[in-house]
Amino acid sequence: MSDHEHARLMLRMAEKDHTALQGMLDTQIFADEIFGFHAQQAAEKALKAWLSLIGVDYPRIHDLEELLALLAQRGATVSERFYGLIDFTDFAVQFRYATVEEEDEPLDPLAMIQQVTELMDHVKQLLVDTEEDIEQ
Repeated sequence: MSDHEHARLMLRMAEKDHTALQGMLDTQIFADEIFGFHAQQAAEKALKAWLSLIGVDYPRIHDLEELLALLAQRGATVSERFYGLIDFTDFAVQFRYATVEEEDEPLDPLAMIQQVTELMDHVKQLLVDTEEDIEQ
């Protein structure tokens, strides 16, 4: 599978988690840990799509900070706005098998969806731009 095909696959997988987020806005039904997990998964898959797009074999990790650092190390221009996603890592690791405590800051689901959407839109645009370069 080519890097572009793999990037497209990872973005399709990220889109599934992103779509799930849209349906999980009712906090009476979906716990913060479940919502946060899908937000983290969408962000992780989008970052891995980006890494694939630039030809990087990414490690099998869930740490969004490490994935962002790897992008920067490989010369990708990573906007500061994406570094806010680092906080989502806890939902893949710490909160995956524990609960968010009441004293923790409450989630802002709409803001989380917006952050993931911005990342996914960015990676989608990179994919389109790269494919246009290939065609020329």
